[in-house]
Amino acid sequence: MSKTLVCTCEDVTVEDFEKAIARGYKDVESVKRYTGFGTGVCQGKSCLARAAQLLCDKGGEPPEKLGPITPRPPFRPTRFGALASVEDFDEVPPKGIPPPINLQSSPYRPSEPAPARAKIVIIGGGIMGLALAWNLAKRGERDVVVLEKGYLCAGASGRNGGGVRMQWSTRANIELAKRSMELCKSFARELGVNIWLRQGGYLFLVRTDEGARRLERNVRLQNSLGVRTELISPDGARDVVPQLSAKGIVAAAFNPDDGVIFPWPFLWGYASGAQKLGVRVETFTKVTGFQIAQGRVRAVETDRGPIQCEQVVLASGAWSPQIAQLAGVKLPNEPHRHEILVTEPLKPFLNPLVSVLDSGLYFSQSMRGEIVGGMGDPHEPPGLEMGSTFGFLARFSKAILEQVPVLGDVKVVRQWAGCYDVTPDNAPILGRTPELPNLVQMSGFVGHGFMMAPAVAERTAAWLAGEKDELFEKFSLARFAEGRLEKEDFIIG
Repeated sequence: MSKTLVCTCEDVTVEDFEKAIARGYKDVESVKRYTGFGTGVCQGKSCLARAAQLLCDKGGEPPEKLGPITPRPPFRPTRFGALASVEDFDEVPPKGIPPPINLQSSPYRPSEPAPARAKIVIIGGGIMGLALAWNLAKRGERDVVVLEKGYLCAGASGRNGGGVRMQWSTRANIELAKRSMELCKSFARELGVNIWLRQGGYLFLVRTDEGARRLERNVRLQNSLGVRTELISPDGARDVVPQLSAKGIVAAAFNPDDGVIFPWPFLWGYASGAQKLGVRVETFTKVTGFQIAQGRVRAVETDRGPIQCEQVVLASGAWSPQIAQLAGVKLPNEPHRHEILVTEPLKPFLNPLVSVLDSGLYFSQSMRGEIVGGMGDPHEPPGLEMGSTFGFLARFSKAILEQVPVLGDVKVVRQWAGCYDVTPDNAPILGRTPELPNLVQMSGFVGHGFMMAPAVAERTAAWLAGEKDELFEKFSLARFAEGRLEKEDFIIG
């Protein structure tokens, strides 16, 4: 069978573009994420012109409407070894590059008014909002509108490493993660989209005795709930990953049932599944305010007009505090940038996702062979920054080469950043807002909302339908005022 390639790095064909366009994706960023074009070694340098031509010819888009894909540093593929040699970089991270995109000026913002009314309006077209929309529709509640200010996958849900793990420090998170893993396994069968789930395990490493005691405590809890995590020695960690140096490591924990998925199809699957059942997903639509009367939200104001509604769900991740403020509600969440990178593809050698808990380093190998990894920065100030920094490349390269020195000649081809949605106790905010009971909170997942979304959305849909669930009391917004925190201590980064 013959095929005409558009992107030779990622084997993307004209037919792949035609499928994307047929699904309604005509802006260059959405088509990039749907097909994968422009994400290989050349970073779109050899395929962008052809891609733009196809969007004009087959998608009917005028040339002036098309923009370039967002440039991702580094400019040239660069070796970990070279990046790790850099010593002089800013202690407090700068804003980074590229500069923020003004999504509100997008030519793809629909010209027609937003739907006049809906029973439920979900603010946020990330994995949490889309998964909830699909679960609601599956239960028969299809009068639902999802509002997304940009394109799908523009926020944190499209910018993470795709990890799905059951190793947590609280009963609630372990049980949610176990259910999410079950739902991930059935995702392709139920929604018809392959999310590339690979259960190679999670290998956690710690450098201190205190860290070892924390692992031991958490492993006992996980085992009691049916998660088969093992506490292992540094030599045991090298049995799992022979290339590991385990330098400075005093203990490790390994669960072979944890895994990694590819984030973008996860969103596409929930979005298309919800739309097939009647949910309206409105992209490039900004929430500008709320109409409030008699202690309830009566309508969501958007830049395409108001939407009258009975319930509103705030599922905007790191942007939730900004939007809540429009309703006069103060959330304790803070956004924090987390950076991530990807290398050129290698032959498969790394089964688990590896994380050094003390530094926040994590890395795994994707189904395409790339090393995908990130690392927190203790000097990162709160803020909605999503630029990429050179300092991150240097810090990450030093940290990964300390653990896997054999990767020194591997080249980094792309980096980007997303925002964690951080709460004071590292636990989510779920349930009703005390002063506005029909404004439902669904945020504050501190970087693990992506992996918890299948289970949280399933339980939220049931709870909205009237089922009782202690989860929404345990993680309520009111707990902060009551001084009742739900501390989670197994956060990467």
